[in-house]
Amino acid sequence: VQLQASGGGLVQAGGSLRLSCAASGRTFSGYRMGWFRQAPGKEREFVGKISRSGGRTYYADSVKGRFTISRDNAGNTVYLQMNSLKPEDTAVYYCAASETLEYWSSSYTYTDRAYDYWGQGTLVTVSS
Repeated sequence: VQLQASGGGLVQAGGSLRLSCAASGRTFSGYRMGWFRQAPGKEREFVGKISRSGGRTYYADSVKGRFTISRDNAGNTVYLQMNSLKPEDTAVYYCAASETLEYWSSSYTYTDRAYDYWGQGTLVTVSS
């Protein structure tokens, strides 16, 4: 599957952005989808994930209550709605697709090793 992320940009603290990730190739609904981010000088970190059906989501503590992941399987797209943005949310955001059959609650699924396909990343900059 090929992934194309978009929607990044410059926003003031407290603002909102919605990132999109369009998938092409194999059946989109066959993948768990995740979002990761990498801030300058830092390692890539898990942001959140969504189940194949879209019925379950899970978020890192740093974004819980502010970010929402959703997906449109008919439209082959996953979204990351980001509200109440903070300067520390500044990063390149990546969408990723996972073929894993690991249990939903497995800590492995919060790591980038669980994801098989990656988008190119989209930059989000939050100004103070």
